[in-house]
Amino acid sequence: MDNLTFTNSILLMEGLKVTSQSSQPVFILLLLTYVFTMVSNIGLIFLISTEKNLHDPMHFLFCNLPLNDILGTTVIMPRLLQDIVRDTSERYISYAECVIQAYFVHVFTVACHYVLMIMAFDRYVAICNPLRYTSIMTNKMVIKLSAFAWGLAIILVTIMIGLTLRLSHCRYKIENPFCDNASLFKLSCENVVINNVFGLVYTIVVLSMSAMCIFITYVKIATVCITSKNKTLNSKAIKTCSTHLAVYLIMCVSGATFIFLHRFPEYSDSRKLASIMFHIVPPGLNPLVYGLQTKEIRQKIVKLWCRKK
Repeated sequence: MDNLTFTNSILLMEGLKVTSQSSQPVFILLLLTYVFTMVSNIGLIFLISTEKNLHDPMHFLFCNLPLNDILGTTVIMPRLLQDIVRDTSERYISYAECVIQAYFVHVFTVACHYVLMIMAFDRYVAICNPLRYTSIMTNKMVIKLSAFAWGLAIILVTIMIGLTLRLSHCRYKIENPFCDNASLFKLSCENVVINNVFGLVYTIVVLSMSAMCIFITYVKIATVCITSKNKTLNSKAIKTCSTHLAVYLIMCVSGATFIFLHRFPEYSDSRKLASIMFHIVPPGLNPLVYGLQTKEIRQKIVKLWCRKK
């Protein structure tokens, strides 16, 4: 069949494998998790945007993180919840919907790394060049850094998905809880070497670029802290960097679990669950980590709570 036929065809989504007895508890658990993630991330954005004391480069850059978490959770959760209450033979999705979902799934994944990378740069300037911080981290610089993180993510994902869209398709089943690039090109009976090679390069570029930049940043920050006898500076560095590092490690562990399980076909169900957790765990924990560990945000939350009482 030609490509046009399959482009407009209906695909069958495998979804999350749950028994009829456990579908309701799983649905409720995922729904509560989704609601908590959305409320906490939207709440953080609202708090930062309305409190003038939080209108600084660090918090403006931080807003990219909850925005991306909202994207990453929303792109799969509503559809996943819908599929849980459906019979496995009725989990249909159009090819166009699948492409859109795959696109934003990967934008979320790449942006995770680059948003944390620009946040690390902000911490580097604040700790290593405190006297020049206000002159370097201007509103214009914040916009440039945010545009870099999102722009690079969009460019990489657009190329990757574009390479997949050129393929014709001879299959109709998505063997995953949600659509991603690999699920899409596996529908094809054509040679997908280019897709596999680009996917590998894409993964290496995203991971190595963010990991290298964050590693170099923390080495320089650690060097400044070791050579400096300023206890206030060291305390500030530990508090701000530990929060950022905790968020980065949560993301890396969630992603590494998914990638590791990809190598073992016998653990396909565990891999699928891990892929869902990547869209749930970091977005759910990030607001807690930053909300509770960042002094300014924590104080504002306590004040708002006391006012309500």
